[in-house]
Amino acid sequence: MITRFTGSMAFVVLHVLVFGLWTLVNAGLLPVLPRWDASFVILGTTASVEAIFLSTFVLISQNRMAVAAAKRADLDLHIGLLAEHEVTKLVTMVSAITNHLGIATEADAEVDELTQDVSPNVVLDTIEGTDLARSRGTTAR
Repeated sequence: MITRFTGSMAFVVLHVLVFGLWTLVNAGLLPVLPRWDASFVILGTTASVEAIFLSTFVLISQNRMAVAAAKRADLDLHIGLLAEHEVTKLVTMVSAITNHLGIATEADAEVDELTQDVSPNVVLDTIEGTDLARSRGTTAR
């Protein structure tokens, strides 16, 4: 909720009004109100403290987004592996049907490779090995 508000134009307008009024009054350009921060030290301190908190809120929001993105990527990987498994089963079934009916196709040379089921564990280990190798600056084999 905080990051949604701080990322809005309402937040910008509010700051323009507050800091603009603060500056005009304390610079002596708006004599309606008495000066309370002629050296602008309070304004600078307030802006600095606000920046610290806003930075923290942004980092918290980014961390939450990173966790959500990791979960989505994991789900996408599992769905992709499941789809690969299902396609492999379909290729196996279609190949069995064409063999049973004695139908020759152009894909017969590739059928053996296509009917080999992909093991999710091997894929995950390969991905993790590649990621680990990249983080170390080496190449996975």
